[in-house]
Amino acid sequence: MNSNVAMQQYRQNHIHGGVETATPHRLVQMLMEGVLEKLLAAKGFMASGQVAKKGEHISWAISIIDSLRACLNTEVGGDVAINLGRLYDYMEARLLEANLKNDATMIDEVASLMIEIKSGWDAIPAEFHGEPGVNR
Repeated sequence: MNSNVAMQQYRQNHIHGGVETATPHRLVQMLMEGVLEKLLAAKGFMASGQVAKKGEHISWAISIIDSLRACLNTEVGGDVAINLGRLYDYMEARLLEANLKNDATMIDEVASLMIEIKSGWDAIPAEFHGEPGVNR
């Protein structure tokens, strides 16, 4: 996993709190939380007819998902990392379609997938989280 990619994404997106001292594990958690926040905001903007802001937040979520993909290490993660990359591709495609069709159910689908991925990530025991700046 490349924690520098995750850190750069958060700096670019103005996410606050703990990035400099976070472990690589926590950085990934923060990225996942960022996706969920952007999807929630996009749904709100969709409901209120704010098309530009909806699109901006969906694009932001896609960008964060792309950063999550960049953190994948297929040499270490093997099929799990490969399949997760494919799932990220699917999620991005669904978000593009949700934006075009103004479909909140597609956003909900992606949010549900991200919650499931995040719950698995959150369940990883602390001894496997790593230290700041250490790639695993």
